[in-house]
Amino acid sequence: MTHRLPFDLPRLGLGTAPLGGLFAEVTEEDAAATLKAAAAEGITYVDTAPRYGHGQAEERLGRLLGPAGITDPVISTKTGWLLRPRPDGSPGEVVTDWTERGIRESLESSLTRLGRDSVDILYLHDPDHYAEDIRRTAYPAVRKLREEGLVRALGFGMNHSAPLARYVDEFDVDVVLVAGRFSLLDHEALTTLLPRCAARGTAVVVGGVFNTGLLADPTPGAMYNYRPVPARTLDRARRARELCDAYGVPLPAAALQFPYLHPAVTSVVVGCRSADEVTANAAAARFPVPDELWQRLAAEGFVPREVLAAR
Repeated sequence: MTHRLPFDLPRLGLGTAPLGGLFAEVTEEDAAATLKAAAAEGITYVDTAPRYGHGQAEERLGRLLGPAGITDPVISTKTGWLLRPRPDGSPGEVVTDWTERGIRESLESSLTRLGRDSVDILYLHDPDHYAEDIRRTAYPAVRKLREEGLVRALGFGMNHSAPLARYVDEFDVDVVLVAGRFSLLDHEALTTLLPRCAARGTAVVVGGVFNTGLLADPTPGAMYNYRPVPARTLDRARRARELCDAYGVPLPAAALQFPYLHPAVTSVVVGCRSADEVTANAAAARFPVPDELWQRLAAEGFVPREVLAAR
């Protein structure tokens, strides 16, 4: 499928929320090792945001990407929220600001942290309830930034596919990032977002393929979409693992590769906090998944049959 992006987006990307301390702190040494492992695996696409660790993820990328060996990265970051430190200089609140001035300040701050003159993709970040602000000021602002060459492509990054689909309908969007809504356990994006993107040539990046870890390791203590996993959902994840085990395929391999079955999906971004996680996810992306397994997963509702039919 032909996409509107003016460059090739790598199929596998590194999400950097963990490098900003999501769920647990990551040391500078481990962050460096994570990026070195990404370079060793040929991963050159990194996704970040000011909100990831109150700027920490972007700052670490600015310091560590080059030394890690990722010398020509594809970088996406996000805008719409400003970091406001406390009077003592420590990290403070994150405030939404969809004005042209706020959008520009956010990007300029990101570029300073990243040590770059431009980024490849700028996403408007989680504008679920701000449609009028997006329409009036934020979208015109990011278009201007694209015209000025500060970003090469623009889009929206959200956790919910229905409002994201409405933005794709209304605006000239190069790419979208949808998290947690196109996975073995959640097909919400299939009917709301993906058909619109396919029709318009909008590239789709999928995040949250493990649904906050459940599909990586379905245990009672796992999280599901940032919340404790419900018992029924845990049972479903365990059943998916049983089916994968029967074919000798690790569950994370099927979970990571599932979004690629849809022709609108260009890339999958996976958050990693260690070199071992990078290596494991890269291996999962390469692991052979037989068609028989996809058919078996479809028979039990983990893979929509229309996705298999459209391959």
